[in-house]
Amino acid sequence: MAASTPGTAPAAARGKRDRTHYLYIAVIVAVALGIVVGLVWPDAAVELKPLGTGFVNLIKMMISPIIFCTIVLGIGSVRKAAKVGAVGGIALGYFLVMSLVALAIGLVVGNVLHPGEGLHLTDALRQTGHAQVSSDALPPVDFVLSIIPTTFVSAFTEGQVLQTLLVALLAGFALQAMGQAGQPVLRGIEHIQRLVFRILSMVMWAAPIGAFGAIAAVVGSAGLDALKSLAVLMLGFYVTCFLFVFVVLGAVLRIVAGLNVLSLFKYLAREFLLILSTSSSESALPRLIAKMEHLGVSKPVVGITVPTGYSFNLDGTMIYMTMASLYIADALGTPMSVGEQIPLLLFLLLASKGAAGVSGAGLATLAGGLQSHKPALVDGVGLIVGIDRFMSEARALTNFAGNAVATVLIGTWTKEIDQDRVRRVLAGDLPFDETTLLDEDRPAVGEAPEAHEEGLVKA
Repeated sequence: MAASTPGTAPAAARGKRDRTHYLYIAVIVAVALGIVVGLVWPDAAVELKPLGTGFVNLIKMMISPIIFCTIVLGIGSVRKAAKVGAVGGIALGYFLVMSLVALAIGLVVGNVLHPGEGLHLTDALRQTGHAQVSSDALPPVDFVLSIIPTTFVSAFTEGQVLQTLLVALLAGFALQAMGQAGQPVLRGIEHIQRLVFRILSMVMWAAPIGAFGAIAAVVGSAGLDALKSLAVLMLGFYVTCFLFVFVVLGAVLRIVAGLNVLSLFKYLAREFLLILSTSSSESALPRLIAKMEHLGVSKPVVGITVPTGYSFNLDGTMIYMTMASLYIADALGTPMSVGEQIPLLLFLLLASKGAAGVSGAGLATLAGGLQSHKPALVDGVGLIVGIDRFMSEARALTNFAGNAVATVLIGTWTKEIDQDRVRRVLAGDLPFDETTLLDEDRPAVGEAPEAHEEGLVKA
């Protein structure tokens, strides 16, 4: 009987997975139909934008409770608070280094291509550029203060990831200090987590509708003519993101964790499809948390790295701001020297943190950063407004890929990853449960935590 159980579990899991397989086929079909509608009936397609916006908002609705439950359960079950601090320190250090690497790559490619040469700026485009300057991006001090929510509950109602992260950290450390007295609370939060993930799995069935509306609106509003004059910039940006993800991140993942980046991305294929269809990496944040835990990375590492990375590890946004800045400077006939480029880009690196969670953060941060550091270039932001949504696809995909790789790397560095489980999951031996988005057979909170710790690799 014991021998038959392992054989039947994967089969049952595959049965659940097959049922949702049709959902993602429907997403692909919806994307194709959206493109057709956008090209044939552009005016009607633009009116479909609320479908995509509504779906993304449904996903965002689930982000705060998922982050809270994941972090509280992860920290509350860890015996030493120092371990959590080590994970956070390593994560922030890694995010800074990779942001600088992304900026450097964008700098090199932008200086080689010079995609903005020969363009002309009209008064209409000049006004459009200034309209993109957002007051939502905060200066550094105000940004730090904004992390503190007005009330304990407002962290969940305002949809600010970093506010939720702070409240979850405080609750997790408090439950950790309570010891056995905190176990009933942890078990209650675990049940809430299961409920939240079940709601998320229900929401995902609306993905085809959201994908259809989002893609149709993008194609209908931009059209093909808007893309032709900016094809060089788009192509250069996509190639740069591709090189960063598969060469830089792929090499680091192979060297540090011994994993093939293609295997990891195949495991996350549905999340990449979801981001591609909605142009929002946030739409895949809850699923990334669930999948990284299923992969074998410990709860504390996943709970801290993923939410923090969504605000501080924006590799795609770094590349975008680098190439867009150089493009605008060339288009205005005022190319910047390397000595001018580096201070501007370092300023944009800091400014991007103040725009975490701002809608359209890439374009708004670029315009706001240029307004503060080099106002003469704001006029040229209007040149890229027409294709920003198409560039946001690569931006979101790159940001997501960077955070997925970062979670595995930090799990490896902190020795909080079950490498045997990673190999089995990536090989398809332990399929992800698409119905619950959780591992139902894992030990409950407070039950045999030593067994979990023994499974972690102490490399």
